[in-house]
Amino acid sequence: MFDPTEFLAGLPHLPGVYRMLNGAAEVLYVGKARDLKKRVSSYFQKTQPSPRISLMLTQVAAIETTVTRSEAEALLLENNLIKGLNPKYNILFRDDKSYPYIVLTGHAYPRLAFHRGVQQHGKGQYFGPFPNSLAVRDSIHLLQKIFRLRTCEDSVFNHRSRPCLLHQIKRCTAPCVGLITREQYLDDVRQAAEFLQGKEQAVLENVERKMLTAAEAQHYEDAALYRDQIQALRKVQERQFVESGSETDADVVAVAAKSELVCVNLTMIRAGRHLGDKTFFPQNAEGHEPAEVLQAFIEQHYDDKPVPPLILLNIELDAEALGGVLAEQARHPVRIVTRPIGERRVWVSMAEKNALLAIEQRLSQHATQETRLAALIEALGFTENVARIECFDISHTMGEATVASCVVYDLAAMQNSEYRRYNISGIEPGDDYGAMRSVLTRRYQKIAAGEGKLPDLILIDGGKGQVGVAHEVLSELGLNEIELVGVAKGPERKAGLEELIFADDRKPIQLRPDHPGLHLIQQIRDEAHRFAITGHRAQRGKKRTQSVLDEIDGIGPKRRQMLLTRFGGLKGITNASVDEIAKVEGISQALAEKIYALFH
Repeated sequence: MFDPTEFLAGLPHLPGVYRMLNGAAEVLYVGKARDLKKRVSSYFQKTQPSPRISLMLTQVAAIETTVTRSEAEALLLENNLIKGLNPKYNILFRDDKSYPYIVLTGHAYPRLAFHRGVQQHGKGQYFGPFPNSLAVRDSIHLLQKIFRLRTCEDSVFNHRSRPCLLHQIKRCTAPCVGLITREQYLDDVRQAAEFLQGKEQAVLENVERKMLTAAEAQHYEDAALYRDQIQALRKVQERQFVESGSETDADVVAVAAKSELVCVNLTMIRAGRHLGDKTFFPQNAEGHEPAEVLQAFIEQHYDDKPVPPLILLNIELDAEALGGVLAEQARHPVRIVTRPIGERRVWVSMAEKNALLAIEQRLSQHATQETRLAALIEALGFTENVARIECFDISHTMGEATVASCVVYDLAAMQNSEYRRYNISGIEPGDDYGAMRSVLTRRYQKIAAGEGKLPDLILIDGGKGQVGVAHEVLSELGLNEIELVGVAKGPERKAGLEELIFADDRKPIQLRPDHPGLHLIQQIRDEAHRFAITGHRAQRGKKRTQSVLDEIDGIGPKRRQMLLTRFGGLKGITNASVDEIAKVEGISQALAEKIYALFH
């Protein structure tokens, strides 16, 4: 049992991070503190704030601390440790994807594009972030419709000889073939940038002036185009249900709890416009108050995400202290408001309602999934409970680039983070049985050795032969207790006519097309197929790209990449002349002739 007396006596009154470890030196909890001595001492008072913390303290065998220069530095270190160690008692928010942006590139004729990742300084104008990729793509579609900017890659733009389909449907002004002057195009780019900055009224007034000027000059086709732009802009203004009198940049964060589920909703307001929202369901939140969950979200989310100058919350926290820490981290003032008024109160209410709706939707989905799982267990005649299901599929094209997939269904949902792909080699091309043996052996020999979780049921996308191979592998590994079912496609591969095949002497069964258990099997099987074929296509494309160009002496990875980038792929290289190929940096005339000869 850990004796805190001597340890607490030596702690300093300084900011820092503490880690609580069990007897196996595993980190149970990571926390930060403005004052290490006061914060860690608070755990060992006579009364504990929750049963969860009391349980954790019974497992603590040691505490480690790291002193930092400031609370903001402690917050940064705490988040890095939480992400790396995944402690059992920390509330965890998993959001590893960076947020998407819209970018207007710095080309002579700027391109309108989707961007995710690090912003490249001097490479263009970035607008965002947006809460999800759908919001970005919707905005790009709208900007295309109104301002008709190019979205094509440089390799396409630089080699066009006539306008593309987007020009024909009035989504691009075709700067690639000179159907618009650079000055006119840059004017459209400027207006698009103003629109993204929230200056919709100024853009609208400018387009109205252009329409009137064109009409007075009797350029009626141009006037009609400006009229259409005005109508589209007005529809945007009507559709925009969150507006502000000022160009406000804010995040609205609301937490809601219901039926032991906790959800955080993040709504993004940029330039007074609602860009969309995103919901988060934390791990290890059981037994924690909503305020603790909200505090954990604020601290973890803004560790590597842009911090707006204003954050609105639906629950009171220590706004001044938290705002100060975020301001130090973001290097600009950050104000946190927990009692908003006026339109901002409406924003917070909307975010809270969205969090509750997300919880209700998840509860409904969970109930549906549990009904399906119960129906499947009953239909298959299993006596033991089934919670975790793993499904395997093989994908290849006539034996080329064989890829196997394993998807996982657990806790009444697909567990994307546990999906795995396996590149299969060392078998005869097209040998599905050999591929199945390979992937199952690689997957379950580790589990047999004690690494990972055992599934309750294994689904195999295949018939009696594949099931027989799977049974042999599991028997060799001593995992005979796992239930095994093959999903054979019905006549003409028609959905609803699948036959379920067992590894023992039970006869195959066919569930009715509307059976809830069959729907669950189809959901898992289809996901395994999607995941396998996506990996196969990537492997096949990579293999074909490398195999063709690698046949030429003098073409290494760098030159190959330059060729593919310049011509937009193998098709572009095939259509290029010797002189065009020779213009690529590092490609001599002789080498260009070799490349041309390979494709002709």
